[in-house]
Amino acid sequence: MSVTTAHETDVLRRQDPQLAEILLGELSRQSTTLQLIAAENFTSPAVLTALGSPLANKYAEGYPGARHHGGCEIVDVAERLAIDRATALFGAEHANVQPHSGSSAVLAAYAALLRPGDTVLALGLAYGGHLTHGSPANFSGRWFDFVGYGVDAETGLIDHDQVRTLARAHRPKAIVCGSIAYPRHMDYAFFREVADEVGAYLIADAAHPIGLVAGGAAPNPVPYADIVCATTHKVLRGPRGGMVLCGAELAGRVDRAVFPFTQGGAQMHTIAAKAVAFGEAATPAFAAYAHQVVANARVLAARLAAEGLAVTTGGTDTHLITADPTPLGVDGRTARGRLAAAGLVMDCCALPHGDSRGLRLGTAAVTTQGMGEPEMEQIGALMARVLRAETDSAGTREEVRELTGRFPPYPG
Repeated sequence: MSVTTAHETDVLRRQDPQLAEILLGELSRQSTTLQLIAAENFTSPAVLTALGSPLANKYAEGYPGARHHGGCEIVDVAERLAIDRATALFGAEHANVQPHSGSSAVLAAYAALLRPGDTVLALGLAYGGHLTHGSPANFSGRWFDFVGYGVDAETGLIDHDQVRTLARAHRPKAIVCGSIAYPRHMDYAFFREVADEVGAYLIADAAHPIGLVAGGAAPNPVPYADIVCATTHKVLRGPRGGMVLCGAELAGRVDRAVFPFTQGGAQMHTIAAKAVAFGEAATPAFAAYAHQVVANARVLAARLAAEGLAVTTGGTDTHLITADPTPLGVDGRTARGRLAAAGLVMDCCALPHGDSRGLRLGTAAVTTQGMGEPEMEQIGALMARVLRAETDSAGTREEVRELTGRFPPYPG
């Protein structure tokens, strides 16, 4: 099944040929290069169908049964379905599926629990914390007093002793556990213990691992955190968007924080697509996928280490890998550009305890394409050859095209 029908493509070409070519060009780019950005994935045709559905036409401020607009009886059913599927999938008492992004979900969590000036303890940005964890360029750093914890200089693992010491010293109103570049599982039980000791709320920012949680391949933060923020894309393989999970006692505060405090009308086509993704994630096939994502990441991390890259924490528990390419004689930004020219697309990230930047990559998208451990070995070898300048970009790109040709994201 193709990502767009021939009829839809013809309609767009007649109506707006310039944009039609842009969309087809992006489909070609995704289909002929390796998508190794840790935050990206390929949604199913069913998710894409919901995104392009008539629900995109509907204005629906408010919540099911309490909308500010008429004609919401059908979209109410769609949103309730998404809520029911999310709560069942993650074992939560309440779910808000309206946040437009992961950052919107975090903003809602802060709005529900905090007031401007409150102290928050979170992973420092230099160690993999997100912009919403206290960046001075972000609302979080402007509105709240963030204190950052870090990782052990030797192991790269979160320094739990430091977390406890900082919590006791600063008595934060909330503690955030979560990261955009930490490849290991979070110890949610530990963070819950520290939060209880100092009387803080615990917010889990599970944007990256939530898809692995859905598939049973990562620990579930829901039993431990007061609020769980997440995205619905990445490993979860749904549309770009966010959600908030919490207990019944915070449900009203969370819902008011999303609407009307931080957002207006819900994007009903996206909520319908989230419902599709939650349904897909509840299947045995998705559980097998999630475990394969982790298996692939471990093989790829091991191959990169064997090729001479310095892999942070010595490996990964998740879909995510961070690695320093400087042992191969190239800095992170140069490495990213060189790899992109060869058809291997990934990100840079800050490396702990250093001024250099490393590579951040993930295995969610290539696993969706059906690739397994042998292909991860091949990708690791290709990366090393490119970084060592042992092959030209054109030659490597042909190998990438051959690989993606065997594993197209949207066959048909």
